[in-house]
Amino acid sequence: MNDLSQNSDFALEQLRALLANQTSDQEHRLPSERELAARFNVSRRALRAALDILENEGQIWRRQGQGTFSGERRPTGNMPVNQIATFTNPIEVMDVRIEIEPALARMAAARATPALIEQLEKLAQKAEQSDDVASWEKWDSAFHSKIADASGNQLFIAIMSIIDEIRRNNAWQQFRTRVRSTGRNSLSVTQHNAILDAIRRFHPLDAEEAMRTHLISLREAVIEEIGGVARAQSRQTSITE
Repeated sequence: MNDLSQNSDFALEQLRALLANQTSDQEHRLPSERELAARFNVSRRALRAALDILENEGQIWRRQGQGTFSGERRPTGNMPVNQIATFTNPIEVMDVRIEIEPALARMAAARATPALIEQLEKLAQKAEQSDDVASWEKWDSAFHSKIADASGNQLFIAIMSIIDEIRRNNAWQQFRTRVRSTGRNSLSVTQHNAILDAIRRFHPLDAEEAMRTHLISLREAVIEEIGGVARAQSRQTSITE
């Protein structure tokens, strides 16, 4: 048996003991991989092999960017809204937004009134004039929420309120700050104006396509940010192992 296998077996033994000492009726977040590797005096590679075994057994589950948790993956269907943020990730949120918000923009354009258009113009202008991330987040969220409200579809409006709740989570705010720091606000302003222009022209299909273009662009920025962090962590791991 080589050293990696021995270290992995040792890490697996230690992890099983750690899980056995936890109360079975509560979910626990395990220490980070770095902490566990240091505690067991094994490489991160050996630790991950042990974690893979436990995950396949259903003893733990892992969520990218959030950590490793004991027990079976917790369903989100019966969770309070303010807890959902801890069991999803930015890519999942963007996937949901891409599915529903283009439809909301289409419906808003079909049902637009001069009053709605005036409100959207003010919100888009507020976002464009924002000089910090917090201000941008406030007015950007208001712009998208107003479009959802204009659709008149109460279920979609409820889903958007859940998304807004997730966006207000502190950890999510920090992540979104990093994404925004890459200087993509000017692109978002242009894309907001395209959405607004389509609604102003009462053109549902153009509004739908403009919203989809905007959200796909945001999703690409999210993936780029996550990929950059992952590459940095990988380089750091290579140095320490």
